[in-house]
Amino acid sequence: MFTSLLNVQQAIGVERRLIGHLGTYIERELERLEDIRRFHAKVSALHAELYEGPGTAMANPLVAFTLIKRLHSEWLNVVYSNEALENAQALRSSYEEEEADLPKLEDLQGAAKGLMRLQDVYSLQVASLVRGRFQRVSNGKPIDIYIPAVSVPLSGDDCFLVGKVAYEQEDYYHSVQWLEESVRLFRGSGREWSPENEGTLEDALDHLAFSHFKTGNISYALSLSQELLHYDPMNGRILQNVEKYEKLLFAASPPRGNGLRRPTSNHLRTRDTYERLCQTQGSQPRHFENPRLFCDYFTNDNPGLLLLPVRREVLSLQPYVVLYHNFITDTEAEDIKRLAHPGLRRSVVAAGDKQETADYRISKSAWLKGSAHSIIGKLDQRISMLTGLNVKHPYGEYLQVVNYGIGGHYEPHFDHATSPSSPVFKLKTGNRVATFMIYLSSVEAGGSTAFIYANFSAPVVEKAAIFWWNLHRNGRGDVDTLHAGCPVLIGDKWVANKWIHEYGQEFQHPCSLNPEE
Repeated sequence: MFTSLLNVQQAIGVERRLIGHLGTYIERELERLEDIRRFHAKVSALHAELYEGPGTAMANPLVAFTLIKRLHSEWLNVVYSNEALENAQALRSSYEEEEADLPKLEDLQGAAKGLMRLQDVYSLQVASLVRGRFQRVSNGKPIDIYIPAVSVPLSGDDCFLVGKVAYEQEDYYHSVQWLEESVRLFRGSGREWSPENEGTLEDALDHLAFSHFKTGNISYALSLSQELLHYDPMNGRILQNVEKYEKLLFAASPPRGNGLRRPTSNHLRTRDTYERLCQTQGSQPRHFENPRLFCDYFTNDNPGLLLLPVRREVLSLQPYVVLYHNFITDTEAEDIKRLAHPGLRRSVVAAGDKQETADYRISKSAWLKGSAHSIIGKLDQRISMLTGLNVKHPYGEYLQVVNYGIGGHYEPHFDHATSPSSPVFKLKTGNRVATFMIYLSSVEAGGSTAFIYANFSAPVVEKAAIFWWNLHRNGRGDVDTLHAGCPVLIGDKWVANKWIHEYGQEFQHPCSLNPEE
């Protein structure tokens, strides 16, 4: 669910049905409690009016009979009523009917990782996120990156669960920051317990103390553990931890940790550049600084475009990257998204000659054949007119429609194959010579396409399409096309990819006479 915002939106309907089930349960319980209240009032009135005087009331056999009957069966029926159990069971049954559509543990963990990813890539303050704000520190002051139209603050339990996900991955850089906020919020609530919460102040203190210990802050770990003992003085494990921390602090050379250091990434070797480009949220080249970059009305000498040329914006010459504005209509974009809905599956990446899911690509995708709908054929024709390339299958792959999830992204990668065993070659039409990506939606913040070595990023432009060559004319991969889909900060990002292969382009995009070109 967490890998596609479409699925997250569908979960709203699930919770709406659960609200209805809970409302029914409350109504039934109120009816049950009203019956109990009525019984209580009846018996109280008897004791206030009938049984207050001397024992004359019991002289009446009718009064005596009703007292015995009440004590024998009516109180029994009230105290041991199955109605409460039946109401609770009905609620549980309704919940279980929805269970298949509920988030799994993987979704909760994925959503938490998405928040931490946004925190890292956009340098967001955890304290601001907790208040429902998206802020980073600039010149010692917090500044709003973006002010969303709708937002919610996070609770102590929310922060505890994010911190716990990091903790379980031994990522103490993130667990310390989120658990600090959790402890602060739990303390501020006066330790009031809510039935919906999974965590408590004691849980947050326990995890936070060990996180600080692992980062080398032993004195603070000791202080937190001692606070925890106030609430749970007989906890043997915490008592042992306190003893261990005290010994370490009073040792001749107490151990030194690494402090709060962000975890390294084996996959992402260009992290600093990638994040800088993402933070600019679309730092398109300034055309006045490079007169060779330009905008024009483009026909590609195609008769079909003479009367309605396309607005072309050249973003880069090396690699050659262009943006075609208003490439698709609103209706066409909605039709493509609708056609893709049933086929959306977790996106995969190449792993040798196989494909697998990966944390560095968070989205769902579906493949649409040309025969799926007439709109696909029309798009293929329009792409061919603009690029001059043969995009029919198998020279062009089927249209891939992608919907990004919570903090959805695709870290720096090449579209063309860099290994002879890549699944890209299964079509037996060579490598991916070019990429044509259509923006089917807008986003409010984030989601830019960052070209790492070319040092620029292009924002999401709704209904536009971006095109670039992946290969040099000699067939070698162009390393300057290393690019990334930045995490979506706010919004629902949809794109459609058309990858065009080498074969079938012999006359449309021939090799040059220079083998080095």
